[in-house]
Amino acid sequence: MTCKEPIGLEALVAYWLGEVSARREAMLESHIFGCAHCSGRLEELAMLAAGVRAAVKDGMVSLVVCAPFVDAMRRAGLCLREYHLDPGASVNCSIRADDDAVIARIRAPLAGVKRLDVVSTQGAGESEQRLADVPFDAGSGEVLVMPSAAWLKTMPAFTTRMRLIAVDATGDRPIGDYTFNHSPS
Repeated sequence: MTCKEPIGLEALVAYWLGEVSARREAMLESHIFGCAHCSGRLEELAMLAAGVRAAVKDGMVSLVVCAPFVDAMRRAGLCLREYHLDPGASVNCSIRADDDAVIARIRAPLAGVKRLDVVSTQGAGESEQRLADVPFDAGSGEVLVMPSAAWLKTMPAFTTRMRLIAVDATGDRPIGDYTFNHSPS
């Protein structure tokens, strides 16, 4: 199964997400339906999307997400618990058995930030974990962190500290520290 002019991954993803014009969609479909190689790649993409969707729905992964993602979860009927934090703030937080996800809405001065990293530590003396180049909407002034719900539901009381760091050519610039005091439900 080879193809003389395979459709690129970016085009397949845009097609799968319905982000192409009607004209482009018709052109892609004409090729996909007549090409075993490209239709196979689209099928693999669909299986990957289903796996990611299931992992998120089952609370198996931690993510930094965007507001439309949270809105889609809400429209899908998922039970969301949300916490809002300003820089320097702490919050007592938990997750109940019937919660599908926890969303931490971390507010920060994001104007002018091009790249944002999240550094977190759990408990005293724990090593730092750094998530590089996370998605964010500078206009909203929020970063939306969604920890693994499955993991949170198994945890005893603990404290997590997060720091948002703006990264540019001059180096790292901390823009906010946040503390989450988790207690089991």
